[in-house]
Amino acid sequence: MSDRRTLQRITSSFIVSATCVLALLYYGRGVLQPLVLAAILSLVIAPLIRSFNRVGLKALPATLLSVLLVGSCLVAVSVILATQLVSVTRDLPQYRAAIKSKVEKVREITEKPFARLEAELTALTPPSADAKSRQGLSAAAARTQPIPVEIRQPGLSTRQAVAWMFAVAWGPLGEAGLVLVLLVFILLEHESLRDRVVQLAGQTEVSRTLKTLGDAAQGVSRFFFSQFIVNLTFGTVVAVVLWGLGVPHAALWGALSGMLRFVPYLGVMAAGAFIALFVAAIDPGWTLPLVCMAVFVALELAVANIIEPKVYGHSSGLSPLGVIVSAIFWGALWGPVGLLLSTPLTLCLVVAGRHLPALEPITILFGDAPSVSGSQRFYQRVLAADLDSIIHDARQFLRKCSFARYCDQILLPGLALATAERRSGRIEEIQQARLRGAIVALAETLAPVCDSGPRNRRRQVSLLDANVGAHLRKMREERLGRWQGSLDVPAHSVVLCAGLANERDDVLAELLVRSLRAARIDARSLSMGGGDQETPDGKEDLVSTVFLVYPLEEHYEQWLGHVRDLRANLAHALLVTVRLPFDENAVKLSSVEKQMDMILRSYEEALAFVTPERSPRGQPLPEQIGRAA
Repeated sequence: MSDRRTLQRITSSFIVSATCVLALLYYGRGVLQPLVLAAILSLVIAPLIRSFNRVGLKALPATLLSVLLVGSCLVAVSVILATQLVSVTRDLPQYRAAIKSKVEKVREITEKPFARLEAELTALTPPSADAKSRQGLSAAAARTQPIPVEIRQPGLSTRQAVAWMFAVAWGPLGEAGLVLVLLVFILLEHESLRDRVVQLAGQTEVSRTLKTLGDAAQGVSRFFFSQFIVNLTFGTVVAVVLWGLGVPHAALWGALSGMLRFVPYLGVMAAGAFIALFVAAIDPGWTLPLVCMAVFVALELAVANIIEPKVYGHSSGLSPLGVIVSAIFWGALWGPVGLLLSTPLTLCLVVAGRHLPALEPITILFGDAPSVSGSQRFYQRVLAADLDSIIHDARQFLRKCSFARYCDQILLPGLALATAERRSGRIEEIQQARLRGAIVALAETLAPVCDSGPRNRRRQVSLLDANVGAHLRKMREERLGRWQGSLDVPAHSVVLCAGLANERDDVLAELLVRSLRAARIDARSLSMGGGDQETPDGKEDLVSTVFLVYPLEEHYEQWLGHVRDLRANLAHALLVTVRLPFDENAVKLSSVEKQMDMILRSYEEALAFVTPERSPRGQPLPEQIGRAA
C-alpha cells in the first residue's frame, strides 16, 4: 500500500514542480551555491561550537573561535600544499630526461606498430599514374610555397603577470569570502533560523520538522567526521608508503590523496593518476610506478570495502548507487562545487524524505537500504523463486536470534502477506507452490528434525500440494515414529501443539513445533478432528502444556469443542494459545481468554513460557492475559 501511494504522488503536477525546481537550481546556482555551502559547513562546525559552549564560552566567542580554528587549519594546509607544489615545479627540470625517455617508449609502443603496418601496406600497393602525377604536382608546389611567417605576442611584464594572477584568483577568493561571511551569520543565527523554519512549517508539523532538522544535522555531521578520519588515515598511510619507496614529496601526494577522497569516486581516481604520472616521470624504469600503483589500489580497495563499511556503517544514509548518481546530478548542475557537496545534499534530501511524503521517492531510490521489511523481502523473493537468498538471509538472522523469532518477524508476517494476496486472487498457483516449497525448505534447513532411526526418503508430494503443515508433520513422523518421538520420557516433559485439521492451523502448529524443538524442547503436534489419536493410552501425564492455534470466527465452535475434550483428557496440562498480531477474522480476545490458561503474543513468548530459564535477553515472561482454569 505504501508503494502504491508513493506512485500515486508522482503525477503531472509533481513532474512540473520538479522541473521548476531543477531549473531554479541550475539558473540560480550563482546565489544558491554560497548559501548551500555555508549551510553545510555550519552543520559541520556546529558540534565544535557546542563543545565550546559546554566549556563556558558564549555563542559569539565560540562561533568566532570555531571559524578561526577551522580557517587556520585550512590556510595552514593550503600553505603547505602550495610550498610542496612550488618545490615540485622547481625539481621538474631534473626529471626532464626521464620524461623524454618515457614519452619515447610510449610512442614506440603505440605509434610505431601502426606506422610500420601502414608502410607495409603502402609497399604492397603500387602507386597509380594519377597518384604519381599528384605527387609530382605536390613536390613542385612545395618548392614554390612561400615561407610561413609566425607572429608572436610579446611576453608579459611583471605587472601584467601579477594582474593576470589576481584576476584569476579574484573569483575563488571572492566566493570564499562570501561563504565565510554567510557561515558566520548562519552560525550566529542558528537557533533563530531553526525557529523560523518551524514557524514556516506550521504548528501542526512542529514534531516532524524538528525531527527532520535534527536527523539531517546529525547525519551530515557524523558523515563528515567519519569521512575526515578515514581520509586523514588514508592520506597518512599513502604518504608513509611513498616515503618508504623513496618517492620525493611524499607528504604532498599523501595530502592530495586524502583531500581528493572527499570527491566521491572520481577524486581517488584523480589522485592515483597524479601519483602514477609523477612517479613515472621521475623514475627511468617501470618497476617503481607499477609498485606504487599496486600499493595505492590495494589501499583503496581495503579502505573502501573493509574500513569504510565498519567506520561509516549507515552513517552516510546513502546506497553506493545513490552516491554515484548524486555525484553525477549535482556535478552536472553546479560543477566542482556540486560534486563536492553531492553526498551531504542528497543525504539531507534522503533524511527529509523519511518525514515528508513529497520527498519519499528520493529516500526509496537513494537510501542506504530499501524501505521494505524482512517479511516483505521474504515474500518478494518467494515470488521470484529466489530460494537461495531466502535461506542465506535466514541463516544470517539465526546467527543472532532464534528460529522462533525468525517466525515471528519474517516467516509468519510473510505468510500473512501471501494469505492476503491469495484472498484477493493476485497470486498464481505456481507462486503458491513456490511458497509451500519455501516453507518446507526453511523448516528442514533451519530447524531440522533429529533422526531416531532409519530415514524414509519418500516425499509425499501430493500431501505437500494440499497441506504443507501436514506434509511437515508427516515427514517428522517418518523419521521419529508414530508418536513423533519416544514415549519413554519423564512426566510433564512433552509439549503438544494442536490445531484444527486445515492448512492454516497445521502450518502454524508445525512451525511452532519446529521453533520449540530447535531449542531442544520435546514438542509434538496433533491435528484435532483430523483422525489423529491425540494421546496414547495411559500416557496423559507426559504432557505438560498444550499450545492451541488461535481460532478464527468461522471455526470457533469446532475449536471450542476440541478444547473441552482436551480439558477432559489432559486435566493436568496447561492450555495456552498464541494470538498473532496479523491474524485476520480472529475471535475476540474476551471469548478465548475464558477457555485458556494463558494467551501469548508470539512464538518467542511461547518458547520463553516452556523454558523460563532461557527467556530472551533475560526478560520476564509476559503477564497472564487469560484466567487460570
